[in-house]
Amino acid sequence: MTIPIPRWRRAGRAILHVSAFVILTLLTQVGGLAWLAALAVRPRIVSFAGAYLALWLITPFAAAAFGRVPMPCSDEAGLRTKAIYCALNRHYVTPDLRHAAIQAAQTVAETFPGTHTIALDAGFPFLDGMPLLPHLSHDDGRKLDLAFYYTDPASQYLPGQTRSPLGYWAFETGPSTCTRQFPTLRWNMDLLQPLWPDRPLEGARTTALVQALIADPRIGKILIEPHLETRLGLGHSKLRFQGCRAARHDDHIHIQL
Repeated sequence: MTIPIPRWRRAGRAILHVSAFVILTLLTQVGGLAWLAALAVRPRIVSFAGAYLALWLITPFAAAAFGRVPMPCSDEAGLRTKAIYCALNRHYVTPDLRHAAIQAAQTVAETFPGTHTIALDAGFPFLDGMPLLPHLSHDDGRKLDLAFYYTDPASQYLPGQTRSPLGYWAFETGPSTCTRQFPTLRWNMDLLQPLWPDRPLEGARTTALVQALIADPRIGKILIEPHLETRLGLGHSKLRFQGCRAARHDDHIHIQL
């Protein structure tokens, strides 16, 4: 005799699968499809990993139909994307933006041999308008975040290193005119700041990168916190303040076509 599954357990499983589908879709765009495929095969985690890997491998070919290409996941002309963003399928941009970023990184590497530029969040491979959370504007393949360069406490450059594991939320200190507002994405992450290693900003390379991006006619806007613009001696109409309700931009550089 088969014992019927209680209704509350069936409802709980349905909520679990719907939640997994939504979360994986919001994180990776294709992860929700991989979860649906995995529901038919056990063990589920193994089948999900296999389905996700298969989708990840074919995504670059399908993304081309949407005018998107992946940012380099291994070093290319001194530029590579942080591994987690490659794994999560968040490293897609238009060909123009990819070329502009590689060209800027190459310019910095020519000026400072041995420099490694790190790309962070970019965009999803398919469809315009789907938000790349928690970003407000990374929804069309025309935006890309780049990490700062850092040194050790003895001022020796650290190739390819960021202060935080994600490349975000390790903020540079400086004055701000922003007051507390609600709602806002301007998180200070005060509890996290003591966790990051002592890695001072490498100003010369960071300045060279921003200047190379300013000089590229394909780049229309660069978001950076005003106190860093002053600190690095930068000044140009392409440099913008993102506003007090958006995320801070003294932990990374945002560029867009």
